[in-house]
Amino acid sequence: MMKKIPFKPALMLVLLPFLFACSDSTETPATRAEAPKDKDTESAAAQAPGLTAIPLDVYKSPTCGCCGLWVDHAAERGFTLNTHHPADLNKLKADRGIAPEVQSCHTAVSAEGYVFEGHIPARYIRDFLAKPPAGARGLAVPAMPVGSPGMEVDDRFMPYEVLLLKDDGSTEVYVRVTTPAQQYR
Repeated sequence: MMKKIPFKPALMLVLLPFLFACSDSTETPATRAEAPKDKDTESAAAQAPGLTAIPLDVYKSPTCGCCGLWVDHAAERGFTLNTHHPADLNKLKADRGIAPEVQSCHTAVSAEGYVFEGHIPARYIRDFLAKPPAGARGLAVPAMPVGSPGMEVDDRFMPYEVLLLKDDGSTEVYVRVTTPAQQYR
């Protein structure tokens, strides 16, 4: 007789590979081999006709699959991305003023120095950059919500908030994402 596994523990088992794939490794710069460059995503910007290409530098672990999927999401929506694999991603986040409670697995930085932490839908980054709020540092989607860009798992979706990061270290809700369709334009 098979025992039924409760939904929440089963979901955690499905998500564990994503969480560990995105964590910093214990390798040091001396022991780490140079990570291969991600595929060039600049040509993908041409796939979004009518959109002005926006450059972003993306900092992530070289082994993180969901980060790569988010990079694809952004490239398909007109962003040009240059990916980097820093030896100490957590230090980079701290240096950029991203508080631990809003951190996720990757960080994107615009040419103007704004930070975009985690699985933020590209549409909201574009909207933010078109009219940055006064006193803003950037946007963040803390953790890794199921169904957000790069975190798709079948047809599952968990509503989440995109937070506005302020220069004074505080946050406020920039937008509440309540449906999968709301993430895309």
